[in-house]
Amino acid sequence: MTRILGISGALRKASTNTGMLRALQDLAPSEVTMEIATLHGIPLFDEDDEAATGKPEAVAALDRQIRAADGIVIACPEYNFSVPGVLKNATDWLSRGGSPFRWKRVGVIGAGGGQFVGTARAQYHLRQNLQALQAITMPRPEVFVNHNEKKFDKDGNLTDAETKRHLGKWFESFIEWVEKKP
Repeated sequence: MTRILGISGALRKASTNTGMLRALQDLAPSEVTMEIATLHGIPLFDEDDEAATGKPEAVAALDRQIRAADGIVIACPEYNFSVPGVLKNATDWLSRGGSPFRWKRVGVIGAGGGQFVGTARAQYHLRQNLQALQAITMPRPEVFVNHNEKKFDKDGNLTDAETKRHLGKWFESFIEWVEKKP
């Protein structure tokens, strides 16, 4: 059984990026389990707080989930041309005391508004951050969903058939890449 952990870079309940992770859960073959982790409850990184009280339980729990997974899918929104603060903050916490991402297979996807690049800029910034964490990030294929307003419903669920098909092909490639470790 292959264990995949999805992490959404958004906190919003109706996030389209979390919706993409739910779509992957629906697309997962029977030999794959997919769990979705949340970034809720992770405080702002503060080295003084870390020295005083250690790693917060929300961070420790996410660390354990990452270590237990065979592969990680991060659905990354784009805020002001970059990675959302909550996601960067989480990776900063996770880098402390030995990164759980070290040698872990990671796939990056994202959905955003707009007409052209989806979340391309944020994804490339996240890939740089993951390199510092020693993650092994899948280079291709890539998923940059644009026009959220046309492809997701008001609850953040993916409704566009072509996007689902493309996401499904990406997920097949990701699972093979995680399992075969080429």
